[in-house]
Amino acid sequence: MSEYAITFTARERAELLPVERDPSPLQPDEVAGRTIASLVSTGTELNAGFLGDSFPRRTGYAAVFRVEEMGTRVSRFRRGDLAYCMGAHQSFQRVPESNAIPVPEGLSPAEAVFARLMGVSMSTLTTTTARPPQRVLVTGLGIVGHLAARIFQLCGYEVFACDPSVRRREIAQEAGIAPVCSRVPADELAGTIALVLECSGNEEAALDGCRVVCKRGEVVLVGTPWRRYTERTAFELTHAIFHHYAVVRSGWEWELPLHPQDFRTNSIYGNQEAALRWLAERRISVKGLYSTASPQDCQRVYRSLLHGDWPTLTAVFDWEQV
Repeated sequence: MSEYAITFTARERAELLPVERDPSPLQPDEVAGRTIASLVSTGTELNAGFLGDSFPRRTGYAAVFRVEEMGTRVSRFRRGDLAYCMGAHQSFQRVPESNAIPVPEGLSPAEAVFARLMGVSMSTLTTTTARPPQRVLVTGLGIVGHLAARIFQLCGYEVFACDPSVRRREIAQEAGIAPVCSRVPADELAGTIALVLECSGNEEAALDGCRVVCKRGEVVLVGTPWRRYTERTAFELTHAIFHHYAVVRSGWEWELPLHPQDFRTNSIYGNQEAALRWLAERRISVKGLYSTASPQDCQRVYRSLLHGDWPTLTAVFDWEQV
């Protein structure tokens, strides 16, 4: 059977190309099977892939597959089970059992893949000093910021959110995120925010965050600064940090270990397993946040996401259409 993977072959060019499947026998701890759904991570895939400068390169970060083969030591899965993994946009997956999570019964593959992007801000959730019901500000309501606002609301924080995009604000309001503003209401929030999740990668938003935190409040840079947006200076940022007693740090999700360790029980896979559970229990709904497409339409999908005319915040590839 032919196998395929979405590949960036040139700047602003995505293609579905044939690929070789590893012919070696499965290791005792591995599971493998055909992909059902995979999720587009818009920030990274557009900026570091579709607009990148190194080709060809494959892409993708989250997938659900149906288990078809198992190593002799696999105990968590049976043939026919649905499994989530941090897999690429390709028609098959093969991973160690420890890096796959059973999809809860009743949760669709197209929804399960969102556990990956929920995990981004859940790293901050498990490391922040802010505690409910303190105030949290989320700047940037792309898919990562949107999910961050929903997660922190769910956990009992008082959440404020902002984004200059009317469409993103409308999607957030329809999902129950409130209040939502076009920019940080500095006068209203000054000195009251315990945690800022900066999810836009915009230096203006980071500066605004430093100006509204309470003393020793955290500004966590979740969004990657892919390019310069403003003429703001480092002096303005350091001035705000110093005079507002702000703690500024990276929102690098990989600060956590992949799996629980002694004295470090929070982990990447632990967060993603919790995210799958929350999705299955309908604590978090992703309906209306994505549109599905065939992997054969990958060029149209990435171009539409790049130019802002894709109808939702992101896309899920349906591999059963290949």
